[in-house]
Amino acid sequence: MKLVVDGVATERHRISNVIARAASGAIAAAVAFTPLVGHAATAESAIASCLGAFGEHPFGANPKYKTLAMSVKVFGIGQDTIDDEITTSPALVLIRPGVNVMGGSRIDLRNPQGWYCMQTSVNVMGGLNIKLACNSKFAIAGEGTTVMGRAPESKGITVMGKTTVERDCP
Repeated sequence: MKLVVDGVATERHRISNVIARAASGAIAAAVAFTPLVGHAATAESAIASCLGAFGEHPFGANPKYKTLAMSVKVFGIGQDTIDDEITTSPALVLIRPGVNVMGGSRIDLRNPQGWYCMQTSVNVMGGLNIKLACNSKFAIAGEGTTVMGRAPESKGITVMGKTTVERDCP
């Protein structure tokens, strides 16, 4: 009977070590890929990249924009990002880089007049879900990398994870 208990304890210890190694690896990967966030290093270059992706836009040569900060989420701990300000005219919004490691992260962009420009994102072994208001515009600045994951926009950095973009249309 004691051998079985020791066997279970040993197996639990092995599982704990595997989980700890996976977590350490995921965090190391996030740290390793974080310098790549520099693809759209400045806010101005990110805005210029997004405006180019939008094509025609109502903002002119030196647009004013608001900044929306994303949080860092590890193991699902941290805040989701929400823009719930509704404007009556087009509003340009720069979404600062965020990091998601081994958990789920959600970005709700609810302004139907929003022209959202995501600087980039880092998603390691997790899911990033971006939910847009039906008529809003969305672009991701810079280059992208996907390693063993799914990121249909193929921008930002996704390692062994999934990034989805969906519209909230009635």
